[in-house]
Amino acid sequence: MKYAFFTVASPTVTLEELAPTLEELGYDGWELRVVDEPPNPKGMEFWHGNKSTVAASEFANEVERLKTLAAKHHLEFPNLGTYVRSDDDWSEIERAVANTVSIGAPSLRINVPLYASDQAFMPIWTKARADFKRIEELAAREGVRALIETHMGTICPSASSARLFVDGLDPKHIGVIHDAGNMVYEGFENYRMGLEILGEYLALVHVKNATAYPFKTRPDTTVEWRFKFWPMHQGVADIRALIGALLDIGYDGWISFEDFSTQQKLPDRTKFNIEFVKRLVEEETAKRATSES
Repeated sequence: MKYAFFTVASPTVTLEELAPTLEELGYDGWELRVVDEPPNPKGMEFWHGNKSTVAASEFANEVERLKTLAAKHHLEFPNLGTYVRSDDDWSEIERAVANTVSIGAPSLRINVPLYASDQAFMPIWTKARADFKRIEELAAREGVRALIETHMGTICPSASSARLFVDGLDPKHIGVIHDAGNMVYEGFENYRMGLEILGEYLALVHVKNATAYPFKTRPDTTVEWRFKFWPMHQGVADIRALIGALLDIGYDGWISFEDFSTQQKLPDRTKFNIEFVKRLVEEETAKRATSES
């Protein structure tokens, strides 16, 4: 396994401040957050005012700086964390792919459309499939891989829905990011089953966690439940079971940390998370070795 850090999870530090920390803690790479953000009156948070974000429109001018910084601290670029969506203007998608090529990353995230139950599903699905066929052709020409992510609130919240969506597309140029934390909100499936369903489309694994909580009791006494991100080792997602499932299917690719919890300060959770997951990998590997002997 190799370990990366998705820079969306470090809103209060710059890339220059983050890079030496990642190197010291044993991360092998970083997944850069790349997006043009509008001004946000709320100030700094994960998704607004994030100091570790690279503006998509300025990325071409930042490539040499980013390559130099990464090389200095022995960090690879396993994926570019873009926020373009398959139904965005085509020029935005082309730019995201060009940025990926310029930095030397093998893949980029391209989101699928959102979904809400007041909409007809199939027209959204059908158009997105057609859009991704065009994206597949672009990715093949440029020698990269476009990844969708299992994500709540979209047309692909689960592993099986993601596989159904990408089925028939070339897995050399289209893949899936498995995100167990997102699937706490929506789309949970048995980890091994979901990973096997993804098969050769499994390209990257995001790890984070979340929990459910009773938001309010309605007048009819039923309870409305909601979700929020939670520390890696305490949320609903069973990270040990996820690691075990990855080992069971022989996965030896990238695990990228995307922790949005705030109970621990950023330096503490950045250190804790990689140590926690590495320990789980060691323990689960040893357990399987013992059972086979």
